[in-house]
Amino acid sequence: MNLKTLLLAGLFTLSPALATQSAFLTPVQLKAALVHKNFVFINVHVPYEGKIAGTDLSLPYDTIGQSRQLPKDRKAPIVLYCRSGAMSAEARQTLNGMGYTNVRELQGGFNAWKAAGYALK
Repeated sequence: MNLKTLLLAGLFTLSPALATQSAFLTPVQLKAALVHKNFVFINVHVPYEGKIAGTDLSLPYDTIGQSRQLPKDRKAPIVLYCRSGAMSAEARQTLNGMGYTNVRELQGGFNAWKAAGYALK
């Protein structure tokens, strides 16, 4: 899938105002989005248990709001993941509370990623 296809399919938008999108990506959707990555990809799981290729940052879910590594642009597309989804859900709520408007999660975390046949690094 190319970026235009991803944008038209609603997998990613450059602006949240352009389309309503789900807060979740399935492993298959994430795999396709990683081909033409236009988002900050953050592993929020603690303790560290591996990462998905293409991960930009590893930030603990419970201190993500204090990180200076987050994008300055509050509209920047961000995708979070953890092992099962619980930590990324909390991190997404934190970022939304800070004014980030384009934050999504890998549905089911890296457990779902591995179950779909994809590897961790």
